[in-house]
Amino acid sequence: MNDATRRHETAADRREAILSRLQVNGFLSISDLSDSLQVSDMTVRRDLRLLEQDGLVRVVRGGVSLPIGSRAPAFSGRADAHHEAKARIGARAAQLVGPADAIAIDAGTTPCELATALPQSFTGSVVTHSVPVLQQMLGRPTTRVVGLGGDLNPESRAFVGPMTVEGVARLRVRLFFLGAAALDERGIYVSTDLERPTKQALMGIADEVVLLVDHSKVEASAPVLLCPLQAVNTLVTDAHPAAGLAAALDRAGVRVCVAEGASAASGTGG
Repeated sequence: MNDATRRHETAADRREAILSRLQVNGFLSISDLSDSLQVSDMTVRRDLRLLEQDGLVRVVRGGVSLPIGSRAPAFSGRADAHHEAKARIGARAAQLVGPADAIAIDAGTTPCELATALPQSFTGSVVTHSVPVLQQMLGRPTTRVVGLGGDLNPESRAFVGPMTVEGVARLRVRLFFLGAAALDERGIYVSTDLERPTKQALMGIADEVVLLVDHSKVEASAPVLLCPLQAVNTLVTDAHPAAGLAAALDRAGVRVCVAEGASAASGTGG
């Protein structure tokens, strides 16, 4: 039994686990907590009521979120979570990029690892609204960089809003490397609706969409549906999906590339 599914023997253990996961995801559903903690919905709801009484969480319909006015962890904090897995995903995703391709890189800690993994010999173009990705590109004089402006979202360190979406409209790329907060058999999810329009606009200008998520995103829950699985061409992750999700990905025609060690692939290479 792994860390994500082990039984938490005491109420204090469970509540600590809930707070830890909430700091990563921002929202958790009752059913997901029940499954991951291996307790009943009633037990989860009891724990959440106690946490809410202490002002640590906000119970909402179907789940729990951070209290109003609190903030999800900073970008650097999220980058530290599962960093080794994200780095492997970034390195595997970089293998899909041709030496002179035009690509778009989403905001988020895992897409940023792709930017880090691009070879110095890359002479193509990078389109991005992510400030950390732009910073990565400063040391690559052979790469053309198109930065998308707009309103800066400090939490994601990315530009968002109508100006960002408008800036996408005149562009075209071969690959868009997409980040997400959660993934299941029904589709791909993001944490806030604020980021959805920019992601969808970038998906619309790409010949192919490549989703980059580590294994924790399969266990996670996020409230905003971004798109169905069919909207993605390739998934790059660090662990083979469970049977149910694997079957759904296959039905949707999504190629799965698994970054095992330095590199590995399931399906055709890139």
